[in-house]
Amino acid sequence: MNAPTAPSAAPARRPAGRAGRNTELPEHLKAYKGVWVFIEHDRGHVHSVSWELLGEARKLADILGSQVGVVVLGGNDEPLEAYAAEAFTFGADKAYIVHDPVLKGYRNEPFTKGLTDLVNKYQPEILLLGATSMGRDLAGSVATTLLTGLTADCTELNIDPASKALAATRPTFGGSLLCTIMTLAYRPQMATVRPRVMAMPRAETGRTGEIVQDTLGMVETQIVTKLLDFIADAHSNRINLPYADVIVSGGKGLKNPENFKLVFELARVLGGEVGATRPCVQAGWVEADRQVGQTGKTVRPKLYIAAGISGAIQHRVGMESSDVIVAINTDPNAPIFDFAHYGIVGNALQVLPALTSAFAEHLAKARRQVA
Repeated sequence: MNAPTAPSAAPARRPAGRAGRNTELPEHLKAYKGVWVFIEHDRGHVHSVSWELLGEARKLADILGSQVGVVVLGGNDEPLEAYAAEAFTFGADKAYIVHDPVLKGYRNEPFTKGLTDLVNKYQPEILLLGATSMGRDLAGSVATTLLTGLTADCTELNIDPASKALAATRPTFGGSLLCTIMTLAYRPQMATVRPRVMAMPRAETGRTGEIVQDTLGMVETQIVTKLLDFIADAHSNRINLPYADVIVSGGKGLKNPENFKLVFELARVLGGEVGATRPCVQAGWVEADRQVGQTGKTVRPKLYIAAGISGAIQHRVGMESSDVIVAINTDPNAPIFDFAHYGIVGNALQVLPALTSAFAEHLAKARRQVA
């Protein structure tokens, strides 16, 4: 359910009024125009959440009648112009690029200065970042420096028709409600969005835009934090739920951790990943990296099978954008049946082995036909 619009997200030093009051933007902030996306990249690769955000930025800018800009910060030897060129194909109109030796590898101080200086100089109305480790760290620093509001971990972005402000929706009260927050009297309006919450836009080959080169004006001796080395996490790609095409998830309806092997067996046959609800993770049935939901991973697979999961809002916000959702539950009134595409009213302990057997037989038959 949607909660009434929350109070304006304003700095703590000045209480904000309720939505509907003081909707007139101060005169000095009316010059802020455009929707910006911070392009997150590391070791030659752009994080896909940046492209997902560009798709949303394009929609917001079209409603406002403004342009889409991207900010690309990095070292002198990094291919920032190539990232900008790709951003243009996903809907960007302008790219603000800063090359500087101190921007080689992410550190909060130089990236905060680089982004805040660009915002103060070019004055975007909306600034979006991915809710990744980097994005969360940077967004908080930038919002604090600019003395503006920040809505974190959003699941939906819109433009309020009355105030023309960014209406950023996120789960609240432990995920039991969805709250829409607007920053009415401050600019830029900032929000972070988790990967896979927004759909990946289609690239428009051949689309171009304007590149604006800028400078940082900071030297290494001014930065407290030093980047000494990069040590890759050998297990970082072991579980990659957000980008799995098929996910089989289990809930407390499976009764005990031993029964979770049924979920793993079906996922293995389908070539998919295994997910779980928060209670299963808290009980120690599976690793925390497998948790799907508000406090876990947000996923968007082609097929999501939910076994023994009731469908509470905390879990729903993490998987409801799946292309096809199949729910298995003994309770015909379980909330998950309200948004699942296909529902099986039955005991998951019986249905899962049957599905595993049927899929295995089907795949074996297909392989024989190919051979």
